[in-house]
Amino acid sequence: MFEQIYLASASPRRKELLTQLGVSFIQVANDFDETPLANESATDYVKRLAIGKARSAQPFCDADKSLPILGADTIVVLNDQFLGKPADLDEAKLMLKQLSGKTHQVYSGVALCYQDEEAWQVSRSDVTFGHISEQTIDSYCATEEPLGKAGSYAIQGVAGSFVTGINGSYSGIVGLPLYETRILLEQMRVGYLLSPHLKKEVQ
Repeated sequence: MFEQIYLASASPRRKELLTQLGVSFIQVANDFDETPLANESATDYVKRLAIGKARSAQPFCDADKSLPILGADTIVVLNDQFLGKPADLDEAKLMLKQLSGKTHQVYSGVALCYQDEEAWQVSRSDVTFGHISEQTIDSYCATEEPLGKAGSYAIQGVAGSFVTGINGSYSGIVGLPLYETRILLEQMRVGYLLSPHLKKEVQ
C-alpha cells in the first residue's frame, strides 16, 4: 500500500479535498496543453487531461521517490459548448451572462497513474443558476474570484449564491469528485483516512 501520492495540481481546492480524504501528498507542477481536440466530448476531454496532467508531472517528481500521481481536470459545459477558464474579466462576464438562469453541466475527471498503470473516473453534475443581474455579475467579477475557474465561477465562494439546484457531486463541481477519487485510491492501494477500517473488514 502506498502511504503517499503526488498531486499534479496547484489548485488549493484540490489540496483541501485530498486533505479531507486524509491522503498524504506532495504537490508538484505539470505541463500539459489543455486545448480541446476537434469534436472531443466533455467526458473524453476531462479524462484525457486528468491522465495527461498526471503523466506530464513525472519530470517534476523526486526520481528517488516512486509514487502514484493524481491528475484532475474540471470543465463547465453549456449547450455542448465548453466553458473553460476565462482569459480575463471581460470574458468572465460573458460566460456568467450565458450561465444566468440556465442549467449547465460540470464534468470532473480524476486519474491516478503509477509507472505503466493508470486508472480514471469522471463525474458529471447538473448545476442550475438563478437569474443574475448585470450589476451582480459586475460586482462578482470585481472580486476577481472568476479568474482561473472553469466557467468563471467558484461554487465554494460567493458564487454559491447563484445556484438554485445541484444534481450530482458537489465536490466534483469544486474540482475533485470525492467518491470517484476514493474509488481510485482503493483501486491503486493508496492509504487514506478509512484505509485501516477497510483492512479490518477484509481480515
